[in-house]
Amino acid sequence: MEKKHQVHNLIILDESGSMDSIKNVIIQGFNELVQTIQGIEKQFPEQEHFISFVSFNGLGQKLLHFVDPAGKLKQINNKTYKPEASTPLFDAMGFGINKLRQFLQEQTDYNVLVTILTDGEENASKEFSGNDIKKLVEELKQNRWTFTYIGTDHDVEKIAQSLSINNTMSFSKSEKGIKDMFRKEQSARENYSKKIRFCEDTSANYFEPPQDDQEKS
Repeated sequence: MEKKHQVHNLIILDESGSMDSIKNVIIQGFNELVQTIQGIEKQFPEQEHFISFVSFNGLGQKLLHFVDPAGKLKQINNKTYKPEASTPLFDAMGFGINKLRQFLQEQTDYNVLVTILTDGEENASKEFSGNDIKKLVEELKQNRWTFTYIGTDHDVEKIAQSLSINNTMSFSKSEKGIKDMFRKEQSARENYSKKIRFCEDTSANYFEPPQDDQEKS
């Protein structure tokens, strides 16, 4: 049996107090994203998708999944996602990225897609600085790691650029805004798998629709 190409989906989700007002829509959108990843794996049978999922706030990081097969991904609910406290974004990124990097050290045939979703700027990290994260991102981008930063209520592009992340999306903190954001993210994720299939560059233009879709619109 031919070995499948591994795609590692690392999702880093803000669980700080300011996310509480949009908690229910985030839960719904995330659970649809779960189904999207499972559907993509069926659509691209030559790929094997794994999920690592970290949520974070000032009380610490929660590792809800680590290199779990897409089919085993559990949905989140009010018990597993309870926004509170501050936003130690850099610590969450350092924790999740380094843990997955260590796991993949002995492997060669894989792609990694890192998705960061937050509604606020860093304000509580103790272990990692912005510069630490920037160096980490720049190093891993050379090795088939793609980083995306999705945010609201702050200067998303400025923060992402300071971390050397060039795939960004801002969303409106409303039910419609969040649903639109998840819809665009799901479409981009499917296109990402298509790029892997055809050995195209996956490092940039993550949120841009494929050329043929642009021509239709």
